[in-house]
Amino acid sequence: MNGIKAYQETAVCTQNRGQLIVTLYDGAINFLKQAIVDLEQADYASKGIRIAKANDIILELNTVLDMDKGGQIAQNLRSLYNFMHHHLSEANLKKDATMIQDVIKLLEELKQGWQAITS
Repeated sequence: MNGIKAYQETAVCTQNRGQLIVTLYDGAINFLKQAIVDLEQADYASKGIRIAKANDIILELNTVLDMDKGGQIAQNLRSLYNFMHHHLSEANLKKDATMIQDVIKLLEELKQGWQAITS
């Protein structure tokens, strides 16, 4: 296990900022897809944990936005991240897979945008 952890840490440290953001989007998307499966299986505890992990990623993305340099784009991203955070919190309470899917779609669109500019 230590070898895998070392590889993951090295991969994160050597990625440029855009690639790291894409990786974070992938993580949040995967957690949310798993949360939908958990919801379908009535495993509400796991669903809540996975939504919380996705929300943690979204909150981190929001926190590191450079509002001074990012201008309108950073403001738009902040609004989107805040929407996603609140939408996921509500989805968790309501046990609503459609609301989770809404956030997955947004994250996938953002991820595609970042992939386009980092390729």
